[in-house]
Amino acid sequence: MTQDLQLIDIVLFAAIAIFLVFRLRSVLGRRTGAERRRDLFSPAEPDKEGPNQGKVISLPDRTARQEETPDADGPEIEAALSVDPVESGLERIGEADRGFSGDGFLAGARAAFEMIVGAYAAGDTAALRPLLSDDVYERFAGAIHARERDGRKLETTLVGIKEATIIEAALQDRTAAVTVKFVSDQINVTRGSDGTVVEGDPSAVTAVTDLWTFTHNVRSRDPNWALVATRSPN
Repeated sequence: MTQDLQLIDIVLFAAIAIFLVFRLRSVLGRRTGAERRRDLFSPAEPDKEGPNQGKVISLPDRTARQEETPDADGPEIEAALSVDPVESGLERIGEADRGFSGDGFLAGARAAFEMIVGAYAAGDTAALRPLLSDDVYERFAGAIHARERDGRKLETTLVGIKEATIIEAALQDRTAAVTVKFVSDQINVTRGSDGTVVEGDPSAVTAVTDLWTFTHNVRSRDPNWALVATRSPN
């Protein structure tokens, strides 16, 4: 009896399965073999009867991505443009003259500034000679001699150097050239032969800006630098 019931159940389940297969085929349809296999890496064909007929959807343009990506040479060009010419010049001088340093040079330039200003005011051409190039010495000495002929005397009090900054540095062959911007507080008075003030004010402190250029032969055993040019900022 039990075996007969199991057989009836099997037949019933088989009938149900056959019925479901026929129903699915009627709903989904049959594959005839004429259908094209869909390539997942190709864009879908546009619907010929839908509202998007003839509309093409493009992939993102690679040129836009390339514009956003920095050029391989970009950082090098930016780095080259960002190089400080003063620092580059000081490095070149330091490579040619191992005893050179920017800080050491500035300390010497400040001392030279004080000596030259003081010697010029005092008319001390002997003190000026080793510190100046020939051209600069001739101009300084000529101004001193002209003062003496007129019986005038220059009194200069260097109150202090407010700023001493290297603004130019270069190495040309064996010659190193460094320009320093000096900003100093000074009192300058010119007196006549009778001691009266003919120019300036003994009580007025004036800020003076000078641009001085010093040069040095890096192959020379003489460590001293010479003042080769003086000018005022434009």
